[in-house]
Amino acid sequence: MASRVAFRGWSRLSGRIVVMDQGNERRLMVHGEILSIYPLDANWRPVRREYWWKALEAVPLPPKPEVLLVGLGGGTQVHLLYRLSDPRSITVIERDPVIVRVARQWFGLDRVGKLEMVCADAETAIAGLARMGRRFDYVMEDVTYADPPEVALPKLLAMVPLVTPLGSLVVNRHRRGDPRPLARTLRLYFSEVRLRRVRKTGENTLICCSRPLLSSAADA
Repeated sequence: MASRVAFRGWSRLSGRIVVMDQGNERRLMVHGEILSIYPLDANWRPVRREYWWKALEAVPLPPKPEVLLVGLGGGTQVHLLYRLSDPRSITVIERDPVIVRVARQWFGLDRVGKLEMVCADAETAIAGLARMGRRFDYVMEDVTYADPPEVALPKLLAMVPLVTPLGSLVVNRHRRGDPRPLARTLRLYFSEVRLRRVRKTGENTLICCSRPLLSSAADA
């Protein structure tokens, strides 16, 4: 399948950034890792087998959910949210303004519904949203996927108070980051916690947490 480099750049925060077109699929690659895919022919069906789609299938979404995405990439899940639901609002935390510009220019984010973009590191942004009393029906965490559990856990617990009583937190974990210790601890904070392997040959396992326990959420 023919491929070409559509964009090549560098960011002080993310390092080498490449936008690669391969057939009808556009990919955002950072350090050789695929962060997002975008169908140039507007056919999203192949994305059904990827974790962005599986994360939205794994938990119940209410009508017109308020959404928080921690980590933007090229915005694959933003597009899917508008196709699979009718979000009232989408807030995105992304620390790297270069990634935001690339997503808008090369991945169609300048053509979707209104986005609230918070350009800051995740810890600072999450603390600010908590102080403002913000709550979200669906929170997708996609920045600690390769962090050791002891590094990822405090960041995840800081997100628990942001989830509405009937809402969900979905955590994307890389195969190198064992999700089981995180799931065991998160069971103290949510009524239901499930692990979902995206594909047998894939690198992603989702921790799907639903309905926070209110007293535990306050403790978090």
